[in-house]
Amino acid sequence: MKRILPLHFVFSIFLGLVSFESQAQVIDSLKISQETVAADTLKKYQDSLTAPTAKAPFFKSKAFKATIIPAILIGYGLSTVKDNGFYSSYDAKRDIQKHFPNFKTTIDNPLLIAPYVELALANLINIKSNNDFLNTSLVILKAEAIFAVTVYGLKQVTDQERPNGENRESMPSGHAAQAFLAASILNTELKHKSPWYGVGAYTIATSVGVFRMLNNKHWQSDVFVGAGIGMLSSHLAYLSHRNRWGRKPSIAMSPTYIYGVPGFAISLNLDDYKNRRKDPNHFKNFLN
Repeated sequence: MKRILPLHFVFSIFLGLVSFESQAQVIDSLKISQETVAADTLKKYQDSLTAPTAKAPFFKSKAFKATIIPAILIGYGLSTVKDNGFYSSYDAKRDIQKHFPNFKTTIDNPLLIAPYVELALANLINIKSNNDFLNTSLVILKAEAIFAVTVYGLKQVTDQERPNGENRESMPSGHAAQAFLAASILNTELKHKSPWYGVGAYTIATSVGVFRMLNNKHWQSDVFVGAGIGMLSSHLAYLSHRNRWGRKPSIAMSPTYIYGVPGFAISLNLDDYKNRRKDPNHFKNFLN
């Protein structure tokens, strides 16, 4: 029983690290839902325009928040390649083969898209996601492209043999990367509704990684690196998705030429402006 404790410890760290992001974002969502916009929010914003702004510390930046958890996962995975680390990939394989010598399952294949299925069902029953269908689809396509180029490129570069000797495309785990990518997108889209969407999605993703190791398809290092790449692909897709397709701007400018006089025309979409003003989180989101 004592010999299986290191393996259980690694799996616990695995789930704890990836759920940290969901828990941190849930706290922010709960604060937003419980607070109301103060009457002087706009005045404070206007005052801040004339006051000198202090540079926010780097650990509060979006880039740091988007990369810290993936970096920890990837870093830990690389530190346990082969017989390296305090609990190496060889140690993990030895314990798995000892306690689960005949374990076989194919459940890890359908679980890859389980978070996407959950997101689709949520939209079908009118649970509003963070982005509309078009923009969510664009983010998914962008994340999948980043994932495909990174994972399959690294498989060719690393040339790591699988633990079962099947081929030399072990590092990183494509299954783990895909599962964590989908879980990260589900968490981002539905975290404002309930923390359990993210918790459930990351639990499924962690299960995929564990099953890949139990099936002797991947080393421990492959799974951790793959999980980090999957989350990072999702975060990079959201960070780079600045333009929102299918939305009319509140204010638009266009060149004009009337009666031989050039100029500019300014149009204001009052309906869109009023809808934004009605949103209790409009000014808070604007300030952030």
